[in-house]
Amino acid sequence: MKVAIIPARGGSKRIVGKNIKLFNGKPIIAYSIEAALESNCFDKVIVSTDCQKIANVAKQYGAEVPFVRPAQLSDDHATTAVVITHAINWLREHHYDPEFVCVLYATAPFVQGETLRQSLEQLLLQQKKNYCFAVTEFPSPIQRAFKVTDDNGVQMFQPQHFNSRSQDLEKAYHDAGQFYWGKASAFVDPKSKGMFSSEAMPFVLPNHQVQDIDTLDDWRRAEALHKLMLAETAVMTEKSHG
Repeated sequence: MKVAIIPARGGSKRIVGKNIKLFNGKPIIAYSIEAALESNCFDKVIVSTDCQKIANVAKQYGAEVPFVRPAQLSDDHATTAVVITHAINWLREHHYDPEFVCVLYATAPFVQGETLRQSLEQLLLQQKKNYCFAVTEFPSPIQRAFKVTDDNGVQMFQPQHFNSRSQDLEKAYHDAGQFYWGKASAFVDPKSKGMFSSEAMPFVLPNHQVQDIDTLDDWRRAEALHKLMLAETAVMTEKSHG
């Protein structure tokens, strides 16, 4: 059994109502739900929430909301890990036996059903790994990063790379903040090393499919990028049918 779990608590502070705020005319959580359904990977697509408004929107777009997330798992200190463990345990207590789980963020409008399928296939091909999650390359070399000092100066984190050429430096990647496939047994195992470890493998996404959405400025940028992506897709579709 394969289950998508979309964590979506109420009470977002930086962007009020973030999980159901309209993103290019549609509640942002709808994109994650629709991608999960379109992928045909899942026996269940579940939203874990403490908020009735979010639950109503999730159901409207085809997800299940079989339980109300407990209040102690819905504050600012609750981690995604404990939320997913709660959801998996709830499924097991209600006679479901998930083998693979995909944690899918509610604010991931760039996620695509095909990407979810391909990343699952990658995980299934390498059964020795417990997880597969979306990553993308840093747009510039992290070895040449610097900080602004207290006296408004500049100081490199790795000054030995001041004269290094970008093409000579090792590539670095970061979490794309979209989805996290894993074996259900690994998600609930307290001995698991987690995502950023040898137990996990990356699924690399191009930069243009990744955008953190933490502030309203991020939101506006993501909407503009999303509109561009949809326009390019429409052009390619038209050409393929031409």
